[in-house]
Amino acid sequence: MKRLLIFLPYVPFPLMRGTYQRVYHLAEELGKHYEVDLFCLSSEPGDAGHIGRFQQFCKRVRFEPFEHGPWAPFLTDRIWNPLPVTVRHWWSPQVLESLKRFTEGREYDVVNFCDLVLWPYIKTVFPSHPVRVMDRSRVDWLYQTEVLNTLDQGFMEKLKLRENLSKIAKLEREVRNELALTVVCGPDDKTFLEQKLGESDRVFVLPNGANVGFFNADEWPPQPTDFPSAMFCGALDYTPNTDGLAWYFENIHPQVMAACPSFKVILVGKNPTDTVRGYGTLPGVEFAGEVPDVRPFYQKAWMQIVPLRIGGGTRLKIAEGLAMSNPVVSTTLGAQGLELHHGEHLLLADTPKDFAEAILRYVAHPAERRSHGLAGRARILETYTWSALGSRLAERIDTLHRLNS
Repeated sequence: MKRLLIFLPYVPFPLMRGTYQRVYHLAEELGKHYEVDLFCLSSEPGDAGHIGRFQQFCKRVRFEPFEHGPWAPFLTDRIWNPLPVTVRHWWSPQVLESLKRFTEGREYDVVNFCDLVLWPYIKTVFPSHPVRVMDRSRVDWLYQTEVLNTLDQGFMEKLKLRENLSKIAKLEREVRNELALTVVCGPDDKTFLEQKLGESDRVFVLPNGANVGFFNADEWPPQPTDFPSAMFCGALDYTPNTDGLAWYFENIHPQVMAACPSFKVILVGKNPTDTVRGYGTLPGVEFAGEVPDVRPFYQKAWMQIVPLRIGGGTRLKIAEGLAMSNPVVSTTLGAQGLELHHGEHLLLADTPKDFAEAILRYVAHPAERRSHGLAGRARILETYTWSALGSRLAERIDTLHRLNS
């Protein structure tokens, strides 16, 4: 069996973040096709307790203790260093030496790593490996560009973003030339990279999926609340989510409440900021926060809302919700990368007025809610299971390996 090294910037368990869902399930599926050595940076105190889960599908596993150092001072250090500070923040000489020891004497057919932050390690330890593959939970160049263009920030914050972006652009050009394959979550990520760097057959779109055995509408059939309801689910400290919620509560929620005073939105997710927690005091809001199981919330909400304005990366909550036949109202950007059609699988809306009207449309038309939920679930089961996606990735990597053998 061919040997594969997987190098991750975290231990992707428990599956409490969208990035963890993608990384964990793809690693598990690749373990069915390759003999896998797994090397993870470990920064959470409970990580060691999960090593047995990974040993079920990996030959060797190393959780390397890791702690971020302080952010480099801007004027006296950061500005003079050629590496983006968001990449330097993940660098550790101790990690480098441990990775060298872990891989010493091992011949890998494929070296797979997650995200740009690990590239300095890979190019040092495997400077000429012919099949180096980067799987990207998001494209930071795109993400930071959208943060710069979307969020209201002061002069110094924007200056720092522009400085970091200029260095990321240079690093992206380097990895484009060096990697055999870059795997991205959606066509918007691919389009952005090709607009910046030119077209390439070494950029491969592999969308996100759902664990359809866990998110199973047959075992968890819809049991809608007695009142009109929507849920928002996601990490409540993640900038795209906090920005999307601010946009929703400032511009959309008042319109919905004016037309439907009995409506309630339920906020589900971990690590809420003070601002997000404060939304729980507004009329028509229920703050659930971190929960042990999100399935009861998908089961009871009339719909899921995804009011995202900053894109790139994972869109797992849409796939998970639809796997449970929970209909979705999303911005177009929020649903990019999934082959779902407005008016068939979900409703798309990009202005506050249209978004509010889409929510109220679902409130007023239960048959349409059910129809979109069922059609969305059928699409997820057909195309977006982790088993199918993992097989597609393994096939693409196999092709690379044959071409470079």
